[in-house]
Order: sequence, then C-alpha cells, then structure tokens
Amino acid sequence: MDTIARWHLAAQARDPALLDDLIAEECVMLSPAVHTPQTGKAITIKYLSAAMAVLAGPDFRYTGEWRGERSAILEFETMVDGMAVNGVDIIRWGEDGRIVEFKVMARPLKGLTALIPAMAAQLQG
Repeated sequence: MDTIARWHLAAQARDPALLDDLIAEECVMLSPAVHTPQTGKAITIKYLSAAMAVLAGPDFRYTGEWRGERSAILEFETMVDGMAVNGVDIIRWGEDGRIVEFKVMARPLKGLTALIPAMAAQLQG
C-alpha cells in the first residue's frame, strides 16, 4: 500500500496508532496554527492526532488530490465550530514511504480563527 493510501486509512479510521509506522523520526510538521516548524515523529503524531479529533468530524471530506513522485497535495473541506474550513495537506515522504514533512494550510480567515483555538484545546488536553 502506498503512502497516501496508508494516510487515508489512518485518517478515515481516526486512529493515531496507524501513524506510528507511517511517520519518519525526522518528520517536520508545519501547522497553520503555529509559527515555527514542529520537528520529530512524536510531535508530528501529536499534531496529526489533534487534527483528526478537530477536523475529522462528519463534514470532513477530501475533495481533490494531486501527486508527485514522493509528494501529494490533498484538498479538504470540513466545519469547525460552525465555520467552513477549506485547506490542503501537503505531504512529502522519503524513499522508504515514511512521511518526512506534513504541511497544513487552511482558509478562510474565519475558518482558521475557529480552527486555532480548537487545535490548541486538543493539544493541551
């Protein structure tokens, strides 16, 4: 199974345990809610687990997918606290198929404004 198929499986299952073999030790997480890159497998899994809890509600769906040799862009739509959020996951992986960079970009501003405190609460909990 390829990297993106494995990501879809983990995201659909909302199961952070499925991320352990998918995320590289040196992975860098780039979040729209945090200014600095978050480096390392543990922190990346923490952020992705929080995102699964916050974003992956009944309205979550991927609406587009574009692939490169070892990268993909996945467009998504969802609702957070009654606000529409549209965004992209930009994923890069190494030769071994493990994700080495996960970047999330979200819009519009009102959606991002709803997303930031929801993610912060999930990360602290």
